Amino acid sequence: QVRKLIWEGTLHLVQEGLKSGFLHQSTAEHSCRKNNIPVVCGLSELCEMAKQFPAVNEGDRQAVHVLEDENFSPEQDLLSCVTENNSDYAKIIVLMGQKYLVPPKSSFLLSDISCLQPLLNYKKKYDVIVIDPPWENKSVKRSNRYNLLSSSQIKQIPVPALAAPNCLVVTWVTNRQKHLRFVKDELYPHWSVKTLAEWHWVKITNAGEFVLPLDSLHKKPYEVLVLGRIQGDVEEALSRKSEGVLPIPEHKLIVSIPCTLHSHKPPLTAVLAEFLKPDVECLELFARNLQPGWTSWGNEVLKFQHTDYFTLLQNE
Repeated sequence: QVRKLIWEGTLHLVQEGLKSGFLHQSTAEHSCRKNNIPVVCGLSELCEMAKQFPAVNEGDRQAVHVLEDENFSPEQDLLSCVTENNSDYAKIIVLMGQKYLVPPKSSFLLSDISCLQPLLNYKKKYDVIVIDPPWENKSVKRSNRYNLLSSSQIKQIPVPALAAPNCLVVTWVTNRQKHLRFVKDELYPHWSVKTLAEWHWVKITNAGEFVLPLDSLHKKPYEVLVLGRIQGDVEEALSRKSEGVLPIPEHKLIVSIPCTLHSHKPPLTAVLAEFLKPDVECLELFARNLQPGWTSWGNEVLKFQHTDYFTLLQNE
């Protein structure tokens, strides 16, 4: 059933892409051009070091560090509290001699998972929480690319404490059925989240072909998003309906050419917009980049914000 859904839905979108010129049939292979990856201080290692900072009394702890016009920020502030850019334009911060771009109206916490308290102290409740956990995976384990989390560790993430009533929770899941069952049968019930939908992100090449065979027994050309909602009152649901917010569809395809940066997921702001009320508070957990209007947390949350990934546009 999933195969049929993905095959037929992707075929239709690819035909539209070829017709519009967005995709090019002459491009026979998926572009694997390597980006010039900047050599930076390991952010996750930095977060590990920050755990050794002297303990600060809760009463003395600064909950938020607001970026001012100058780009200097004490490095300990960047590692011990939520950093905000409240302005309407991007700002640059310097961390360990490296420059990172912070989008307008965004905030972030760069920390180890054991140091989430500043996010809880931030006093915000979120209407949308997107989670991209570092699932246990044999190939990733061999590469030592991430600090992987077990299922029991993922269950300890304080999603209920961060969620507003009727919060929409979106979790990226690998294609392992074990992980999918865990999210729907254990994780979401543990967080009092009711599963609503299972969406798929389908990865295609510039020519409109699947990046991997659809029938591959191992890796698949798609990833799964499990959407659920914190169980709340009926009034909130009626409020969403009265404001013209569409109900979450049980199935939806997101079809795109994947970024060449490893494991870089497509942003969901535009995809989710029609299913959300205006001006919602959004949070991404295990983020490795920032988004305007969002709060992001992760031990590599600034990774893809390094200025080497961006091109400076000159005013004409």
